Amino acid sequence: EMESHPTRTDIPPWVKIPEDLQDPEVFQVQTPLLNSLFGPQGSRIPYIEQVSQAMFELKTLESSELTEVLVYGSHNNKLRAKWMLQSMAERCRLRQERGMLKLEEAMKTLELGQCER
Repeated sequence: EMESHPTRTDIPPWVKIPEDLQDPEVFQVQTPLLNSLFGPQGSRIPYIEQVSQAMFELKTLESSELTEVLVYGSHNNKLRAKWMLQSMAERCRLRQERGMLKLEEAMKTLELGQCER
């Protein structure tokens, strides 16, 4: 399928053209997690790309609750980058869930406090 070719023009020097652009690794991440993962407006993407020697492209899916991350690069680098990003995303998700739980506990505590008056 043609559409898996990257639309980015700023292809990093460690990505070989055209062979590394043929067959990206793909995974999906919850859109709200993108900022924790990649920084606001993807500010951390260049750094993570350099560390992992891969290239990423983001595609918002129609549901828009999920964003597809396409990882381009040599076979080993893109597999490693995908694994790294997935574990980072999982860590962010757990941290956010814990944050939400703490918030809910705080709300309940406040409600209990109000009841006692």
